[in-house]
Amino acid sequence: MRTRNIALVVLMLVLGALLMTEPATAQLGSLKKKAQDKAKKEVEKKTTDQKTEAKPAAESKSTESGSTEAASSTEAESEKPGEGVWVNYDFVPGSRVIFFEDFSTDVVGNFPQRLEFDKGNMEVAEWKGQRWLRASSDSRFHIPLPEVLPSKFTLEFDMYAPYNWNETNVCGADRQDYNNEAVKTQTGYCINPWDQSAGLFENAGKSYMASLRLPEEIFKTVTHCRILADGKYMKAYVNETRVANVPKTAFVRTNAIWFDTFAQTEKPSMYTNFRIAVSDKTIYDALAADGRVATHGILFDSGSDKIRPESTPTLKEIGKMLADHPELKLMIEGHTDNVGDDASNLALSERRAAAVKGHLTENYGIDASRLESKGFGETKPVSGNDTAEGRQNNRRVELVKL
Repeated sequence: MRTRNIALVVLMLVLGALLMTEPATAQLGSLKKKAQDKAKKEVEKKTTDQKTEAKPAAESKSTESGSTEAASSTEAESEKPGEGVWVNYDFVPGSRVIFFEDFSTDVVGNFPQRLEFDKGNMEVAEWKGQRWLRASSDSRFHIPLPEVLPSKFTLEFDMYAPYNWNETNVCGADRQDYNNEAVKTQTGYCINPWDQSAGLFENAGKSYMASLRLPEEIFKTVTHCRILADGKYMKAYVNETRVANVPKTAFVRTNAIWFDTFAQTEKPSMYTNFRIAVSDKTIYDALAADGRVATHGILFDSGSDKIRPESTPTLKEIGKMLADHPELKLMIEGHTDNVGDDASNLALSERRAAAVKGHLTENYGIDASRLESKGFGETKPVSGNDTAEGRQNNRRVELVKL
């Protein structure tokens, strides 16, 4: 009896200890969760602050050379082609790349090898996993081109210049060449974070011909700047927004593109992914003349067959062409450069070609029997893969008349 009583007492003590431990453990868990939540909020706040007040610095390794598939953080980028803000977007990049530079082969701290220095303080810097040209004073440089710009060309570049002091002007000739009459009246592209605007300006009056005020938050992140010129007609863009649409301009065609930037040590301007391309014919005219045409206007997420929303204008042009010419049948070919594994490139190019076919049938009502798709990976280059321009030209979607 005594032994059983002792056993009961011991059992009650054990149960009491367990009951007391349960709330203590729960309390510790609650405290731990609160600490984790607080730390998470602090990290999120720090990340947000870095996004809005980031100072360019060497942070991580460079991205793949020549990439035109870098993802954007804007909400607009999550949309599909033809949706939302992309419905009226009409920028179509040139079909032949004559210059591309992302500074992936340059030494950090040096001025880029392929640009020409004119004045100021500029150097290559690594920031957010990519290399940039950083200007830390009022500076001027120009891009030498292998040929004089033709009537129809496109210019694209990424810029990070969020400070009120920053301003960037882009022209076809040196604005300081005062003895050149054409320079005095030339048209240029201007983007001004200080008054939150961008557009086309006339050098003579140093005033806008056409411009648009933009939300302040656009200038707090990396912005993608674009120019489309067709003879005297010019359009200018910031991200997905067209900021100028002018039928008569005077952009001087030379074998260079000139940049003037206003910056300070604590308020630098940053540039990368310069891409200049030219076009000779429309997609249909090229097909009629040559039986095939390459397009660089259909873009995909990196390593994916998801079509990016910037592809809207090129897809629209192809869809309309097929609707206007019901007798036309096409082979859609996917091609890559030689960066990466051969088998992976081949499989990716096949998926991308199939994705384009699917988009045309689903969104433009094109009969699937009129379209075929095939991927060739890196097996059919149109340029050497030893240059940035060559790799850009090799990454393409080709349309072949059947």
